[in-house]
Amino acid sequence: MRGWWQDLTDLVLPAECGGCGRPRTVLCPECRAALSGDAPRRVRPVPEPPGLPVAHAAAPYENAVRATLLAHKERGALALAAPLGAALAGAVRAGLREAGGVREPVLLVPVPSARTAVRARGHDPARRIALAAAGELRRTGTPARVLGVLRQRRAVADQSGLNSRQRLDNLAGALAVADGGGRLLAKGRVVLVDDVMTTGASLTEAARAVRSALDETAVYGGVAGEGRAKRVAGATAATGVRTVRSAEREVVDRTREVPGNAAVNGAGKIMRAAVVAASPESFQ
Repeated sequence: MRGWWQDLTDLVLPAECGGCGRPRTVLCPECRAALSGDAPRRVRPVPEPPGLPVAHAAAPYENAVRATLLAHKERGALALAAPLGAALAGAVRAGLREAGGVREPVLLVPVPSARTAVRARGHDPARRIALAAAGELRRTGTPARVLGVLRQRRAVADQSGLNSRQRLDNLAGALAVADGGGRLLAKGRVVLVDDVMTTGASLTEAARAVRSALDETAVYGGVAGEGRAKRVAGATAATGVRTVRSAEREVVDRTREVPGNAAVNGAGKIMRAAVVAASPESFQ
């Protein structure tokens, strides 16, 4: 209800620019240029987490861009989803061009917010922006859809105040793909998407979870109705060697050891990532 009411309010009441506060405009020309005026670029956090997919961002996370993202995420300025989605679509296109173009459907997989954060905000910012980006991509001839298959399977600590290593440890194993999601992910080019990238820990964990699901789909694709934990346990029982915990740990380690920090899915395709904004230090 809160999200519906905010959508209606955005349509009826005069808006102010999400970036600078100028009245009667959702996003003024100057702030729109800061968000989407430059070509999206490759970004690499320092240090770069092993297993982080090749990532592109539309703009540095500073000044008007930072204000716009915070207005959408924390203050519920939902009309900003359209320009933010257009910026994200540009970052997706940049990554696909670098990968040699599009020869299959593009599957945008948003990094999920914590359930408590979604309840407090009344919406999931990354998912809303991803939906706008998918619409923009389709309008310009790129077949795209959003697959919200990632789930948080355990609580994590607040990331603020943690360094890059601590964030990786905090998020390790925290995400999983919903049952049946691996089959959907195998049907196109996976692009992980989020609103902001700082250390890259969230995208790295998302890539691990997606790769794990795709690997399981490749091995157990013909088995219907089994849960992911049951399949791993079955493999363990068959070998009589590994525990469920060690099997999960191996999946994490294999993702982190991929040469060149490229996340490769079960079909051998390079996974990509795209964000609206990234820390200024991460731009090449």
